[in-house]
Amino acid sequence: MAAGIGFELKVALRFLREGRMQTVLIVVGVAAGVAVVAYIAALVTGLQGNTLSKTLGAQAHLTIRAAREVVATPAPAADGVLALPQVQPRAQRLRSVPNWQALLPVLEADPAVKAVSPLVAGSGLALRSEASQAVAISGVELDRYDRIVGLRSKVVAGRASLAPGEAIIGTELAEDLGVRVGDRLAVQTGGTTESLRVTALVDLGVRDLNRRTVIVPLRAAQSLLGLPGGATGLDLALHDVWSADELARDLRLRYPLRIESWQESNAQLVSALNAQSISTLLIRAVVLVVVVLGIASVLVVSVVQKRREVGILRAMGATRTQVLRLFLVQGAVVGAAGSVVGLGLAVAMIWAFGRFVRGADGGPLFAIQLQPATALEVALIALACGVLAAIVPARRAARMDPAQAIRL
Repeated sequence: MAAGIGFELKVALRFLREGRMQTVLIVVGVAAGVAVVAYIAALVTGLQGNTLSKTLGAQAHLTIRAAREVVATPAPAADGVLALPQVQPRAQRLRSVPNWQALLPVLEADPAVKAVSPLVAGSGLALRSEASQAVAISGVELDRYDRIVGLRSKVVAGRASLAPGEAIIGTELAEDLGVRVGDRLAVQTGGTTESLRVTALVDLGVRDLNRRTVIVPLRAAQSLLGLPGGATGLDLALHDVWSADELARDLRLRYPLRIESWQESNAQLVSALNAQSISTLLIRAVVLVVVVLGIASVLVVSVVQKRREVGILRAMGATRTQVLRLFLVQGAVVGAAGSVVGLGLAVAMIWAFGRFVRGADGGPLFAIQLQPATALEVALIALACGVLAAIVPARRAARMDPAQAIRL
């Protein structure tokens, strides 16, 4: 009997052709499983990417702020002295990060850090004629800040510029105040008022942010908020957004500052993303179990139907190992064929999603695509499932007695 895998492959393909209907049905079943797994993987990846993009599009991955001011604990009272131990929390005020100018290059030198931007943030009033609106003032260096949140890409009118006496405001705030690009508005904080020319309107993706955002030059904010030369915080963008927690823990050990990662400030979102990932894994596991059982059931039937042929092969000199490999090859062929068809079906489903599923603005809801690495992973898993499902039928066929198989 011929040696090598060529013999097993040739006989396996012949068995599959003879049971054509069974083969088609199981290939379709495997293809459906592969398509579902690949499509869900692409959909969840696209959804999570879109969610993170919108969430982190208007905030830093890591923020550094000055430590909170606390009231010192009073010393223990002497014996026989009546003490009133209640301590009121101290009202917080704007404080600069200590020695932030020296800390800036140290953070930029960290290989995990993509960009660092100093920030002066506080509240005030935006005034124009008789209209007024409470706003959040952010003083930044435009080029640095753009690397954190991509501010220039969010401009919907005008051109982003923050020269002295200029400001960038949110679209909703502009509508509330009746302001257009080129108009002037007054920003008031305490007893300080400054007139600013609007150079651009930005859409930050959240209506509430658009209604209260006023971005001014760093020095202007320092003057408005009474913090000359200071910075209330440092915003960091990281190369890997998921490393924010680890870097925050490391920085807390090195600096006595208030350091918060985006995961900590969006704990509910992170929990939802984790739950989504776990649900996806469970769905994939269930689908793969169904695929394995489907292939195994068809091959078990095939063993029963091909008893005589297996007996003849054994009588002609085929070894138990060759018979074992014969059915394992069948499982692999079914898994491979199902993978190819299934990935094609998944691509069609992804195209249909992008073509027909639309958001409120008429554009695509969010972009999804099947990554080559994901497609390869799903195909290899389906191939492995095909071989795994064939183990029990293959062992059963290999144990057949040739004489008894031929007589049946």
